Amino acid sequence: MDSQGFSTETLEESYSAPSASSVQTGRMTMEDVVVKTAALFAVLLLVGSFAWNANLGGGALMLGLIGGFALSMVNTFSKKVRPALVIAYAAFQGLFLGTITSYFEAAYPGIASQAVLATLCAFGGMLFAYRSGRIRVTPKFQRVMFGALIGYLGLALVSIVASFMGTPGGLYGVSGLGLILATGGVVLASLFIVMDLDQIDRSIKAGVPQVESWRAAFGLMVTLVWLYLEMLRLISILRGDD
Repeated sequence: MDSQGFSTETLEESYSAPSASSVQTGRMTMEDVVVKTAALFAVLLLVGSFAWNANLGGGALMLGLIGGFALSMVNTFSKKVRPALVIAYAAFQGLFLGTITSYFEAAYPGIASQAVLATLCAFGGMLFAYRSGRIRVTPKFQRVMFGALIGYLGLALVSIVASFMGTPGGLYGVSGLGLILATGGVVLASLFIVMDLDQIDRSIKAGVPQVESWRAAFGLMVTLVWLYLEMLRLISILRGDD
C-alpha cells in the first residue's frame, strides 16, 4: 500500500476496467447514435412495408408527406429533444416512402431496389470519404453547401410554378434540365451526409447529453430520406429515356 492508499492491484484493475458507458457518463456516444438510427429505420421500414403491400392511395401519400414535414419542422426547431416525435416522424416517412415507392415501382419495375442500392452505395462512399479525411467540413465548405441548397430549392420552386403555368413537367420538361437538377440533388444530398457525420462527431467531442443522440439520428435520417427520393427521381428520368 502506498502513501495515497492505493495498491498496485487496485491501479491495475482501474486501468483494465472498460470505459464508462453513456449510461454512466450521461453523454452521447457513437454507439447511441447508431442504435437510435437503426431503431428509426426499423420503424420506417416496418411502416413502409405495410404501405407498400396495402397499396394505399393518394390520401396516405399526402398524410405521410404532410405529417412527416410537420414533424421534421418541430424536431428541427425544438430546443428540447422529444424521442416520441422523432419516432413518429420515422413512421410518417415510412408511410410516405412506402406509398410513393409503390407508384414508382409500378411505372418502372425494379426501381425500388435500384434506388435503395444506390442510396446505400452513396452513404458508404460519403462515410469513407469523411473518415479517411478526403472530405473535410470547413466553414467555407458549409457556406458553399448552404448556398447550393438555397439555389437548388429556388430552382425546385420555379419548376413547381412553371408546372402550374402550363409548362409540361415544369422545368423538368425542358430537355436535359430535369436530369441536371436530379443529378444535382443526388450530389447535394450525398454531401450533406458528410455534414451530418461531422456534426455527430462534434457533438460527441463536446460531450452533449445522451438524449441528443435522438436528434443526431433524426438529422441523419432526414438526409438519407432526401437522398433516396433524389435517387428515385434520377433513376426514373434515366429509365424514362430508354
